Amino acid sequence: MYQVDLNCDLGESFGSYTLGLDQEILPFVTSVNIACGFHAGDPAVMHKTVELALKNNVAIGAHPGLPDLNGFGRRVMDITVREAYDMVLYQVGALQAFVKAAGGIVQHVKPHGALYNMAAKNKFLAEGIAEAIYKLEPELILFGLSGSESIKAGERIGLRTASEVFADRTYQSDGSLTPRQQMDAMIANEQDSIEQVLGMVTKGTVLSRQGSFVELKADTICIHGDGAKAVLFAKKIKESLRNKGILVQSLR
Repeated sequence: MYQVDLNCDLGESFGSYTLGLDQEILPFVTSVNIACGFHAGDPAVMHKTVELALKNNVAIGAHPGLPDLNGFGRRVMDITVREAYDMVLYQVGALQAFVKAAGGIVQHVKPHGALYNMAAKNKFLAEGIAEAIYKLEPELILFGLSGSESIKAGERIGLRTASEVFADRTYQSDGSLTPRQQMDAMIANEQDSIEQVLGMVTKGTVLSRQGSFVELKADTICIHGDGAKAVLFAKKIKESLRNKGILVQSLR
């Protein structure tokens, strides 16, 4: 039997600004990645989101990003390996404090945005991030792009890893995600998204924008919670997976 986790990003509001459909999407996912205050989120939002996740019995992960509120952590920054280590350790520790105080545990860590994409290709950044996670809590699971340097770095240091695929993003022939700046980066049609997900889970492949099939592994599927059709996508994808006899549950 196939088994897969459905994850989404949560807690990306900040101060007076509200972003995402956190409460609405929770019934359709099995794990969440909570922003830790650098690219989005703040202490009050983190506190509220942790409580919401525990109430809905979904697995909790930290979602550390680059210190770039204006760019939502999606702009590439020139950072050192030490800086990557420090910012991940700092953010995961902060989220872990809120979770522990609420009586829960942190299951995983998934870097956000540009930090995620940078580590997917840069072996040294990937190792800095993996080291920070391992030294903080070696039982944490590292979420990373399937086939990426992040997954390799996590495995080398002794972390459990989860290869991630994306329900609503298109792929390039090298297995990377199509940059968001391009018009065809996002999948807007729910049926196209469902077909891509089923292919990734059952066949281990995805059709790239260049027309070639890319091999990948799907331990967890990301559905972005800030999209216009995020809740509909999540509901339809979960239903489609279950209709195919695929077990949808967290990695705990």
